[in-house]
Amino acid sequence: MEPLSKERCAACRQNSPRVTAYEIVQLKPQIPEWNFIEKAGVPQLERTYKFPDFKSAIAFTNRVGEVAETEGHHPALLTEWGKVTVTWWTHAISGLHRNDFIMAAKTDAIPNQFST
Repeated sequence: MEPLSKERCAACRQNSPRVTAYEIVQLKPQIPEWNFIEKAGVPQLERTYKFPDFKSAIAFTNRVGEVAETEGHHPALLTEWGKVTVTWWTHAISGLHRNDFIMAAKTDAIPNQFST
């Protein structure tokens, strides 16, 4: 199986399939530090990255934004002093799509030059 971080996002529509429980079991090992959360009934992937200062956190946020723009799939980003919380889900289907797992892996692949 190709690493998720090497895959590209597919265009999503309202009728795009959500990941199945079986697919989640297969994909989750590639993004072990991500948590499953639910907000307003919508399942999402979330992870908080730690940094030594705000400058590093904002640099990481900008890099995530660049990767998201390249793939055409955008997260919720909360940038604070010393940390960035990244949340992925697919708005069109109000849930999780394979794209969210791909983008979580791509986020993890951003060079750790920023984090502690």
